Amino acid sequence: MFSLMPRERIFFDLFEQAANNVHAGAEALAALLKDYKDVEAKVKHIKELEHAGDEITHRTFELLNKTFITPLDREDIHAITSRLDDILDFIHAAATRMVLYKITSPTEDARKLGDCLVEATGAVVDAVAKMRDLKDPDGVLRLCIVIHTHENTGDRLAQGALAALFESFSPVDIIKWKDIYQDMEDATDRCEDVANVLEAVVLKNA
Repeated sequence: MFSLMPRERIFFDLFEQAANNVHAGAEALAALLKDYKDVEAKVKHIKELEHAGDEITHRTFELLNKTFITPLDREDIHAITSRLDDILDFIHAAATRMVLYKITSPTEDARKLGDCLVEATGAVVDAVAKMRDLKDPDGVLRLCIVIHTHENTGDRLAQGALAALFESFSPVDIIKWKDIYQDMEDATDRCEDVANVLEAVVLKNA
């Protein structure tokens, strides 16, 4: 739909790097929840991924400030980059709370939320990859629907998880897990935010 110069293609390289890094963060969180050993080391790895995401965000914004002609509207580039960064921030927040709150073992609901987040970020990776040259806009839109579906699933899982807390957890543990569930739900919400921006870009360039 449009032709890009080599310099402009770098934005799509950065989008894909950011999306893949986010997916790696989601996989790392899910792995932590499934095998709750060496917790501090695993959380440190997630922190390293979060730092790498910050570097990608910084490079993207720096390039945006230096590039006169951009392949997408500047506000769209900024929004895609920011929302991708937000996903990993919430993933890191959830993992960090497990250490700070001295969580001894994860709940089954947390594992389910982790799996949902992996599915959502995987769809984000696929959707972002299809943004290059917008050769398959319908494919992008289909993947955005998939992301919306995962976000809805995440909301449903989080609501059920919160309800379950009041059945058998102490008041202190309820507070701890409520925060962790909220971070994980917020991460899936930010996946939907990415999808919303991608949908808007596709429609603008249709």
